[in-house]
Amino acid sequence: MNRRAFLLTATAMAAPGDKVRFAVVGVGGRGHDHIQSLARIPEARIVAICDADQTRLERTAQLVAKLQGSPCKTYQRLEQTIEDREVDAVAMATCNHWHALGTIWACQAGKDVMIEKPASHNIWEGRRMVEAARHYGRIVQVVHQSRALTHVREGIDLLRQGVIGKVYMARGICFRRRESIGRKPDGAVPPGVDYSYWLGPAPMRPFNPNRFHYNWHWFWDTGNGDIGNQGVHQLDIARWGLGRELPETVVSTGGKFVWDDDQETPNTQQAVYQYGDAQLVFDVRNLPTQNEGAISRRGESFVGNIFYGAGGFMELDNSSARIYRGDRLDREIPSTDKGHDDTIRLTKNFIEAVRTRDHRGLICDIEEGHRSAALSHLANISYRTGRKLKFDPVAERFPDDREANLLLTREYRSPYIVPARFG
Repeated sequence: MNRRAFLLTATAMAAPGDKVRFAVVGVGGRGHDHIQSLARIPEARIVAICDADQTRLERTAQLVAKLQGSPCKTYQRLEQTIEDREVDAVAMATCNHWHALGTIWACQAGKDVMIEKPASHNIWEGRRMVEAARHYGRIVQVVHQSRALTHVREGIDLLRQGVIGKVYMARGICFRRRESIGRKPDGAVPPGVDYSYWLGPAPMRPFNPNRFHYNWHWFWDTGNGDIGNQGVHQLDIARWGLGRELPETVVSTGGKFVWDDDQETPNTQQAVYQYGDAQLVFDVRNLPTQNEGAISRRGESFVGNIFYGAGGFMELDNSSARIYRGDRLDREIPSTDKGHDDTIRLTKNFIEAVRTRDHRGLICDIEEGHRSAALSHLANISYRTGRKLKFDPVAERFPDDREANLLLTREYRSPYIVPARFG
């Protein structure tokens, strides 16, 4: 930790006593979830919120005052937010393309960070986030809520103990029904929106409502498709249960089928990651689809995981962990988390790590979050290049493949440039 960060930390943590003072940055859907959770945690207080959309900012400030019985400050720019000496920690729920720069700026300002998934917008900047957290001595937790679920943690522990024998394949399923976004013309920037700032590191382009609130997920400039939106949760669980980090090869295919609209990312995507003695298989579908295999759930959407071992398999979703010996159900571990807020659990875990200054106690430290996000990015790079790719999991590069390596990062728009090194 450098001297400036140390002094900021010492000042900040001396003031609040038994409360950690949060700024929530990005107050859309997940930002509201963070606000609802923080308002229910006695050890936390929301002192500031930040968003490039002034209308959304003002509306959310009213919500904060109502929920916690006291007002908060409002900012349209992150720099102003993290310069506030009352802010100890940042709950970052911005668009994906702001995740890395926002986290790094906060670390440099002496703030600890809870960053939404996926940790990064690309692999290169994910590694920079890890380096920044370590260099500045900051606590950075990635919000993978499923890691906080009791039955998920018990299921993963059983896999480690060999309940189905050696695990040779993990499968992730993201059957998330979505609708076409249609086509919309470019138009005027809505009043009160600092659009250039909202774009930040992304290229400047005319404002289009289809690229703005939420639908930014479906454009390469700002999002990572559904494999990096919903899918990264199941990729994270698959990688965790398989006990692996980054793969040796990846191949991903699919496409945008049926819809004729503005979306750039695929609505159907498959990915296979090879680890030598094991593999991870992933499936994204946004169109109507049937249930598959032993998993039986009615409705338009299903997300979950299946682990295959030498002696059986395990199904793992939000309702339970189901263990099969051979073809027969051996036992089921139902969820006991109904009525519990998994974001609250992650936040309390984060607050404990902020106090102890030990990132090793985090449910999902930035290093783990980076690796899981990298799986999404690897699949998208294979999809966009149209071929199977060899990957060096140590160097985090594609050997002798310039086209693929260019997609490990992006051209950053000045002055929103992710630093290449620290110190």
